Amino acid sequence: MRKYYTLLLALMLVCIGCEWRLSGSGNESEPEVVVERYDRIQSLYLTTGDFSALQQMNTGYPQQTRTLIEDVLRIGQVNDPEINVKFLNFFQDTTLQILIADAEREYANMDDVDRDLTEAFSRLQTMLPGIEIPQIYAQIGSLDQSIIVGNGILGISLDKYMGRNYPLYLRETYGYTDEQRRMMTREYIVPDCIGFFLLSLYPMPYNHELTQLERDVHFGKVQWVVNQALNRTVFNTLYTRNVGHYMNSHPQVTIDQMLKSTNLVQTSTLFRDSFQSK
Repeated sequence: MRKYYTLLLALMLVCIGCEWRLSGSGNESEPEVVVERYDRIQSLYLTTGDFSALQQMNTGYPQQTRTLIEDVLRIGQVNDPEINVKFLNFFQDTTLQILIADAEREYANMDDVDRDLTEAFSRLQTMLPGIEIPQIYAQIGSLDQSIIVGNGILGISLDKYMGRNYPLYLRETYGYTDEQRRMMTREYIVPDCIGFFLLSLYPMPYNHELTQLERDVHFGKVQWVVNQALNRTVFNTLYTRNVGHYMNSHPQVTIDQMLKSTNLVQTSTLFRDSFQSK
């Protein structure tokens, strides 16, 4: 029985670490984006202390584990001999245990997210030829960061997308505003993924101290591209509307050129009349 249990557990970990798909299904010419369920392995370790799950985290997802421990939770270095104990103890907090259970229940199925990511990245690759789709995975944080991007990976913290009226979000301890909670829903996962991914490729210029207008214009450019990638209006601001007007009036300007423009003073001047008229 012990040998059977060990074999069964190993099979479960393989299934958790991978997403099985029927070969030949879907559009073969379009790469399918599948969110890797790192959160399930993480949840297994943090709720049962199963050492096999910890091994799977460290060997199958070393970069994700380092990012979670060092950059998201900030509880120490991944090579600290005591880090596994610190990691496990950190999540023994009652609130975080509830959060783990709720997140795994809320996101038992992410097929809709996979589908929307596949379509959005397909459009994005058409608009920006040559970009590489990052390895996308789900994790559970501590109500801190929502999307983590870097070194070819993109992590989705499911704990930040539990719904506008999720009880933990309503606690005064966390101080979330109604506007913040409005965007902490399942519907904003894909827009946030595309938005933060674009910001990693086209970061805010730091060649001088930026004005608020320059910052708003840059975010407006990124959000306009997010709208195009999703084929719907997620962000509808003065800045996205002016970017759209400018791009429609200048068909010779590519999206890459628009996003790469580091002279935001000049860019904002292009929209000057519209800004001053509002």
